[in-house]
Order: sequence, then C-alpha cells, then structure tokens
Amino acid sequence: MLLALQFPPWLSPEIIPGLPIRWYGLMYVVAFGIAFLLYRKQVRERHFPMTEDELSGLFLWGILALLLGARIFATLVYETSDIYQRQPWLIFWPFRNGQFTGLQGMSYHGGVIGGILAILIYSTVKGFDYRETGDMFAASIPLGYTFGRIGNFINGELYGRVSAGPLGMIFPNAQRFSVQEPWVREAADRAGIPIPDGSALINLPRHPSQLYEAFFEGILLWIIIWLVRNRKPFKGFLSGLYLLGYGFFRFILEYFREPDADLGYRIQFVHDGLPPALFSSLFNFTTGQIFNFMMILTGVLWLIVASRLPNSKPVLIYPSSGGNYAGRARDNPAGRPEGNADRKAEKAANRKSRRKLRKKLR
Repeated sequence: MLLALQFPPWLSPEIIPGLPIRWYGLMYVVAFGIAFLLYRKQVRERHFPMTEDELSGLFLWGILALLLGARIFATLVYETSDIYQRQPWLIFWPFRNGQFTGLQGMSYHGGVIGGILAILIYSTVKGFDYRETGDMFAASIPLGYTFGRIGNFINGELYGRVSAGPLGMIFPNAQRFSVQEPWVREAADRAGIPIPDGSALINLPRHPSQLYEAFFEGILLWIIIWLVRNRKPFKGFLSGLYLLGYGFFRFILEYFREPDADLGYRIQFVHDGLPPALFSSLFNFTTGQIFNFMMILTGVLWLIVASRLPNSKPVLIYPSSGGNYAGRARDNPAGRPEGNADRKAEKAANRKSRRKLRKKLR
C-alpha cells in the first residue's frame, strides 16, 4: 500500500520567514476582494439602484461586523478557560508575551450573525430591500470562503480525523499517538506506515478536511447559488439556500474533521471509548454540528417566511431611469415600481432578461 501523503514541506504560514505577514491573513483579503467583485457584478448586471460609494460602505460595515461577530463568538463558545472573562481586552489584542500573534480564533457562525446584522441595519438605513442585498451576498460569499479554508490548510490547522484512505495526509503539527495503543498500530498498518523500532509516538495521516470544506462549502456551494441567482422564485431565496446549503455540507464534513480537543462532543449518544481523532458514531455531535443544524433549520424557516412576505416577486433586472431611479428607491425600499407604466416596464425588463438568460444557457 502506498504511504500516506506528506504535508508539502515548502508550505509555511509566513509569506516571508521572520516577518509577521501570514498567508492566512492574505487569504482573508483575497476572500473579501472576490466577494466584493462578485457583488458588484450582480449590481451592474441587474441595474440595482446602488452607487459605488454605497456598495463600498456596505462592504466596509459588513466586514467589520463579520470580524467582530467571529471574534466575540469564538471567545464565548470555543474558549474553555476564563482568560477573556478576566481580561476582556485580550479579545482584540493581537500580541502575546510581546510578540505579534494576530487574532487567533475566529468563529464562522459568529461571523454569519455579525454579517446578517450588518445587512439588516445598513439596508434599513439606506432604504434597500434587505432580501435583495442578502441574496447578492449569498451569491458572492462562498467562493471567497474557499480561500479562508486554504489559509487553514497552509497553517496546518483544523485537520481531520485519522484516515487510512488514499487522501490521508500527515500534518507535521498534528497530535502524535502512543504506539502501545492497538488502534494506533492498526491504523498505521492500514495506512502503510512502518513503525520504527523503539518509537514511542507516531504521527498518523489525517483527512485534509480543510480542502474538503474549501471545495464543498466554497466552490460547489457557490456554483449552485450562482447558477440559480437569476432564476430565484422569490426575494430572499438565495439567502435561505446559502444557510441551508452551507449548514448541510458543513454538518456532513464535521464527521471527517477532528473535534476541538478541549470541547470534544457536545452531544454524545454512543460511548465507545474511542478518541475524538477517530470516527466513532453518526450519533455523536460536535459544537460545529449543533450550530450547522441550527443553520439548516434557520434556512428552511427563512425560505418559508420569505416566500410569504409581501412584494416577494423577484426583479431580475431593475428598470433604468437614469439617475432618478436610485432616488426613488429610497422612498420605495422594496424596489417596487409605483405606477402602471412602471409595472409594465418591470414586466418588459423581466421578459427581456429571461430571453438574455436563455441565450446564455444555450
């Protein structure tokens, strides 16, 4: 049997060795940049009444809220010690023992909560339909998220459970296990890894779960939402699809990802004595799976509610009225044409947009 894949030795968390500039931080910048460009593309192709300044403002406040939510949520949920209760200023202090460490520990689910609040508040203040702004975010975010998980891979963190499959990879910073354990010897034998004489510990191959997530929660989810963005049955559909799709993919992939060592399983129905590094049962659930299940329920509930809200009919391409339409959108946040002539213009624009879409799909 072939030996397990080795983590690429040329990959380093630091872009330039010795300098506190990491690939993980750069991946965040790339992710935000991609999301911004995809969002702006949708604004332009739909003639959505949003100026460049308003778009920049939406992203500025959205990013700030996302980072705040991600950081605060991580310290409240995933930190088992009371360090942040005793020293709350450390939540946003990027130094430890005089060295720059960055903000280590960000929660995706906290970022989602912060982002949703930013969309709701900014849309209300500026007079936009929050369902429309949320849908365009849903079609923009997943592809950027891919790069965040690639950053985790480069850092050699958030790796998966022990694997004897062909995709198993040995991460240099992963926990090593005692060769005296029978399951360790069995796993090494199945992976084709010899145990040197006199060895006390061995590093077993793991699922590269960061790359699994990058593909399913990022690339695949983005393709699905992007392809249906101009076919959505009602406003808010893409937002619900995103919550449902991400929650589903992440819930499944959590079975391949090793739980946090200090948290383990939050709900455990099967006690088989196996370490968290090994898959044990479909009925043992991690913290992430609990939040992902809540995301699925929220997505389903939102799809039901959004389909029944007033003025739920989607506008594929907004009628263009020069510079005056953006002003009218402030008084009519839902983006609904006010007169018979405008309604006819909306119908004509939608018919025209459908013809264009059909031509593209041929």
